[in-house]
Amino acid sequence: MLQRVEGIVLRANPYGESNVIITLLTRELGKIGVVARGAKKTNSRLASVTQLFTYGSYLIQKGSGLGTLSQGELIDSFRDLREDLIATSYASIIVELTDKAVEEKKNNPYLFELILQLLQRMNDGADAEALTYLYMTKMIPVLGYHPFFDYCINCKCSANENIFVAFSVKDGGFLCQRCKHTDPYAFSITEKSVKLMRLFYHFDVNRLGKIEVSEQTKKVLQQILFSYYDEYSGIYLKSRKFLEQLKAMDNFLKSDKKSE
Repeated sequence: MLQRVEGIVLRANPYGESNVIITLLTRELGKIGVVARGAKKTNSRLASVTQLFTYGSYLIQKGSGLGTLSQGELIDSFRDLREDLIATSYASIIVELTDKAVEEKKNNPYLFELILQLLQRMNDGADAEALTYLYMTKMIPVLGYHPFFDYCINCKCSANENIFVAFSVKDGGFLCQRCKHTDPYAFSITEKSVKLMRLFYHFDVNRLGKIEVSEQTKKVLQQILFSYYDEYSGIYLKSRKFLEQLKAMDNFLKSDKKSE
């Protein structure tokens, strides 16, 4: 049975000499895998629509296992995003996390729209790092976890009653000043970082407007989110390792340039 779907390519793996197996997050069917026969050939009409991040319209032959890609029409290749290596690395974290966290053939139109909007924003030059942390925050409940972002994990005082000063990965939530001592390994966090994480967690992307996040705040969010995922998700992201190597190289080149 043939069906046309809108999809974003989450993963593309070579299959045989000329074929590619792509994993699509689709608006209509959720996450599915399809074989694109001949897509590795330079003259293939499917070559441009089987690249990572590609957003397209796909005609697929559904089957009990992998489907077959019959046709594909490019909607957006996110060209500007692809030309920025750092932004591409953050976008890779988003699609790889989605691929590893989402069940197959379980429809989630909200998640599809969220990823599409984030890729479009990155392509338009928005802060790819901040948008990645927004996505990681929103994906926590998808993984089945519900951290305490509105109350102190220890005394249950609300964000309106007290100021949160730390985040406990061990206990999964914020700690107020009175309760910070309950976890000596909790990450210290500023009031601005708390507000931003709660904003990322609760609000729709359409309502967020332009996001401006300081480098220090992004560093705090990175520590907390990566530590939280390491503790609870069991998901290993190759794209995260590549990003860390890329940033280490960038920092090395910057420091080397300053020493000249």
